[in-house]
Amino acid sequence: MVTALAGKTADLAGPGISTYEEVEKILPVGYSSLLDPKETQVAITAAKRFIEDGLCKELNLIRVEVPLIVTKESGVNDYLDRDGSRTPIDFPCGLGLPKRMEAQIVQAATKWKRMALRQFGMKPGEGLVTDMRAVRKDYFLDHDHSAYVDQWDWEKVITAETRNLDTLKDTVRKIWKVIKGAETYLYDLFPKLKDSRYPDLPEELVFFHAEEILEMYPDLPRKQRETLLVQKHPAVFIIGIGWVLADGYPHEMRAADYDDWVTPTVTDDGRPMHGLNGDILVWNPVTKRRHELSSMGIRVTKETLVQQLQIAHQLDFLKLPYHQAILNDQIPLSIGGGIGQSRTMMYLLKKAHLGEVSVTVWPRQLKEICEKKNIHVLD
Repeated sequence: MVTALAGKTADLAGPGISTYEEVEKILPVGYSSLLDPKETQVAITAAKRFIEDGLCKELNLIRVEVPLIVTKESGVNDYLDRDGSRTPIDFPCGLGLPKRMEAQIVQAATKWKRMALRQFGMKPGEGLVTDMRAVRKDYFLDHDHSAYVDQWDWEKVITAETRNLDTLKDTVRKIWKVIKGAETYLYDLFPKLKDSRYPDLPEELVFFHAEEILEMYPDLPRKQRETLLVQKHPAVFIIGIGWVLADGYPHEMRAADYDDWVTPTVTDDGRPMHGLNGDILVWNPVTKRRHELSSMGIRVTKETLVQQLQIAHQLDFLKLPYHQAILNDQIPLSIGGGIGQSRTMMYLLKKAHLGEVSVTVWPRQLKEICEKKNIHVLD
């Protein structure tokens, strides 16, 4: 498995957006926002409250505070993938100290949340949700990728007996119930959002293993496989992202030290597969593209942590406090994930660009393109 992955990181995602000429082509023609900027802000506030309350109710979570800054030595920052291409912002912190702390801006709170379960004394079936803000400086900034990231990062304690696909799928369905409920809630508040050009979300999403999707579209790269899939099934959950597939590539690179993507599983029809993690993807009728809303999974055990770090050639991570806590059974088994706030608002409010629902930095070229397309990016 390690050999199969070596040297194959460059084209894992297939062809993606890499120039603003491409962005200009994919942004919609004849676009007009259904809500004006003021209505948009009112809708965002209402929808975020609905979703956060819904997550707490459906998953038995409480809201807790979350760090924006962590120390480098803690090992709790998220490196997002395992090819080293997206690194956090580092800076010295602590004026007056003999040696300043080496600090980092978080890229996600994935590892911190699992540590926090112990800090807040969570029992099996209990969990937490955060209003997480982060900076990811190494994205290409387009219509749905921003350097500023806002997520509902959540985490919940589970037991060894419930570390299985049934728990994963049941949790995904509960999250989908909240998102679908938010759509209905927004229609009641702003009836103009119910537009015949943009179909409603389906009542239920469909589950696929990454290995099944490769079998369906063996000659296509990952993003094109996803695009065809969500055109046919407008809301899906793709299981097993990170495991190296039959073509020698993972469906997408995933960090080796939080989601479990190596555990053997079985499909509904009895075929062997791998992984206890995945993504919620929908078809976006405004942009006419695949649209990711959430990434989540059952977290690694001490055994699968070592196995995945070995595959990723990152066994040196095991000396870090977070990884030591897993190895020494000092933090509980858990399931968790992140739901993109701006991504979800962009979809529910029928927007063409993340910049219509969040304020951050965008390249001048992109803002000019948006202006020509009648897309009003917030400053």
